[in-house]
Amino acid sequence: MTSLLEPNIDIALIPILETVADPEIPVLTVLDLGVIREAVEENGLVSIKLTPTYSGCPAMDVIGDDLKAAFAKNGMKAEVTLILSPAWSTDWMSEAGKRKMEAYGIAAPLEESADKAVLLGNAKLVKCTNCGSTNTHLVSQFGSTACKALFKCDDCQEPFDYFKCLK
Repeated sequence: MTSLLEPNIDIALIPILETVADPEIPVLTVLDLGVIREAVEENGLVSIKLTPTYSGCPAMDVIGDDLKAAFAKNGMKAEVTLILSPAWSTDWMSEAGKRKMEAYGIAAPLEESADKAVLLGNAKLVKCTNCGSTNTHLVSQFGSTACKALFKCDDCQEPFDYFKCLK
């Protein structure tokens, strides 16, 4: 039995789940994001419980379809159920996923108190994904999607997204 915070995933399904990418950050898999809360196979049917990063995230429909297609490609039928409780947290992201995100050009989420400080302009902790400087500033609370904020580096002058911490 797993806790509410630990996903319940059949080990045999992991290789297929690893092929499904987030459509908004294609270097991340659904496992990197931690949005798969359950994936179990019983009597030839794969039951997947998916938690959105935001309750209105438009990527969830695409991810659900991509999950069904990935399992169909492997001769399995999958059903995907969206679950909202417990709410998704950036704590569920894998460390490998955070590194992939940074390499892709999106600053990974900070801890909750640090996140609040940078989003309120009280701290310079977000590293530029181009040059690594923390001499950065918030341009907008919202970046290319609602889960990101837009920052700019004061050293290299490059803009970049920061993935907000959600708890």
